[in-house]
Amino acid sequence: MTTDPDLSFLTRLWFAWLCSFRVLFDGRFAARVWTVRDVPAVAPVLAPARASDTTAALQFLSLLQREGRLVDFLQQDITSFPDADVGVAARVVHEGCRKAMRAHVEIEPVRPEAEGARVSLEAGFDPDTVKLVGDVKGEPPYAGVLRHRGWRAKKVTLPSLVGGHDAHILAPAEVELG
Repeated sequence: MTTDPDLSFLTRLWFAWLCSFRVLFDGRFAARVWTVRDVPAVAPVLAPARASDTTAALQFLSLLQREGRLVDFLQQDITSFPDADVGVAARVVHEGCRKAMRAHVEIEPVRPEAEGARVSLEAGFDPDTVKLVGDVKGEPPYAGVLRHRGWRAKKVTLPSLVGGHDAHILAPAEVELG
């Protein structure tokens, strides 16, 4: 079995966003996630994030906040709100975040096949691009069903930061004077 690659902050942020909605609206996916929730994770040895990586991640999160109010949405406890209200809010957040992402990140699928297609993985496949799930035994070649095509950031274009800008401020506080 291959080990999971270290995922960047932006990849994890996007993955969490996608999974939250997929769990809500795809019962089969939710069931698969449910089965692995208690699997003990091997603690990876992580290198400290470089300042430029952290700044870029915070800058992108700030763009998602500005366009889609993502941080506001994620910080809000939505458990007490009716599903209809959550759905309306999710549409607004989705629209804004999608706009920000499309403006700054060009994304393409990792695999060209349609989800649900049968695929073969030969020896030497790149474990950074394919995660094996299900009953993983033995050595490649592997044959299975593509459950998710994966996503790859083909190009990232973040705006230049103004000198002295604190990237840790995702959204400034707002004070209305009157």
